[in-house]
Amino acid sequence: MIPSRMSTIPPSVVEDKVVLVEDMVCKLRREVGKVSDTQINRHNTMAHLLRSYDAFAKPIDSIRERSVTGGYITILALTSALLLLLSLLVNQLQTTTRHSMHLAESIPSLLFTNLFGHSHKLKQLVGHHIPLRVHVTFPHVDCASLDYSHDGNSASGPENIFAHYHKSPYTFTKRKPTVREYLQATVPATSFTATNVNTNAAAMIEQKRLEGCTLLGTLHIPRVGGTITVSVSPEAWRRAVSISTFGIDLQSIMSGGGGRGVDPFHGHLPNVTHYIHDITFGSAFPPGSNPLIGAHHIMDNGSGVALASVIVKLVPTSYIRPFHSVMETYQASVARHIVQPETLANQRSTMLPGLLVTYDFTPLAVKHVEHRGENFLIFLSSMIAVVGGVYVTVSAVSGMVVDSVQAVAKKLD
Repeated sequence: MIPSRMSTIPPSVVEDKVVLVEDMVCKLRREVGKVSDTQINRHNTMAHLLRSYDAFAKPIDSIRERSVTGGYITILALTSALLLLLSLLVNQLQTTTRHSMHLAESIPSLLFTNLFGHSHKLKQLVGHHIPLRVHVTFPHVDCASLDYSHDGNSASGPENIFAHYHKSPYTFTKRKPTVREYLQATVPATSFTATNVNTNAAAMIEQKRLEGCTLLGTLHIPRVGGTITVSVSPEAWRRAVSISTFGIDLQSIMSGGGGRGVDPFHGHLPNVTHYIHDITFGSAFPPGSNPLIGAHHIMDNGSGVALASVIVKLVPTSYIRPFHSVMETYQASVARHIVQPETLANQRSTMLPGLLVTYDFTPLAVKHVEHRGENFLIFLSSMIAVVGGVYVTVSAVSGMVVDSVQAVAKKLD
């Protein structure tokens, strides 16, 4: 407890009293035989040695004056110190973020690098790949009519080059969409819930979802620009155009089928409306958001034929957090637009209706650093300064108040 006021006693008098008390204690101990003379002398020597390093005179308990006012002052000082310490702790635990940009790491090509006799370099170059996860649902195109390709390597190609470059476990699979995937692809996001399907519509949805297709998988792509396409297969497109234009399948007639090939689109052009559940390059960046999650491309031009072009700029990012290892990830900047069939025809484009994702890597990289407060030693010194500052300030203020009261009381007397 901080005293309200101590009597002004010269330091020499205090020291004499302290020594006198210690001598009396030593005499009592000697009488009862608890300590020897050698231990008493050693105790006195150590006490005087430690007291010589004390710059402040300490009064003994018998000359202190305790009062209720002094108790209130002590509570005030303790509360102030706790509040300041709490603010320091909150400031120390807060996370601050710092961004910096630098030139991205250069990645040599496997085609133009002499790796003969350098297997370790080959392993390093092979490691310059990132996973590309794709999850897309086409509710109106069946899996037999859906094709996908990466950098021109089509899965339906005659030589199956796609499977050669993308071996297991980095492969794509086509399957029938689930009820939830089908509803996400056909029902607007504002009205979609998992429980808004009644019993009467459940059977119809179960039948309709079999007409769609979900593409799901992961590719291992090099860190260079490229394209990935999910579209109607060339054979299905030729059949749909032939049937919608002439009423018969010319390809089937030429192959001896009599023009009665299977038409999955029922005499119409394919509706390539689709829903992107997730397209992610590399590891997800935790503080940011991925614009290619939950993207809905609705082809509402009447025919349902169009090309959704998505242009992605990937920014290499190093994500650094306290007590975590460095995470190498990518932030994506996305631009999307729908290319109408008239534009494709005027430009004599060979692209088929569907989804086209063009991605590239920026030459600049970002370092995202999160750190908490200041250095621990600075926090410790600030905490000590707060405790000492509160004690000195409260003692000085209480001293001035007591001196003022005593001065006023003397004048009144």
